[in-house]
Amino acid sequence: MLESLHIKNLALIESVNIDFSPGFTILSGETGAGKSIILGALSLLFGDKVDSSLIRSGMNE
Repeated sequence: MLESLHIKNLALIESVNIDFSPGFTILSGETGAGKSIILGALSLLFGDKVDSSLIRSGMNE
């Protein structure tokens, strides 16, 4: 089970830590809040290739 996720320098996210509670987790928010970016970060964990355009400008990791 995924307990936490750390995203750094991906699209509009500079740095965020997300802790998941046991059970069902729902991501909700307004348009442009970053829900799809979080799901995209999760897909990278499962082997998707990184789109270099999503890495924040000036960052190398």
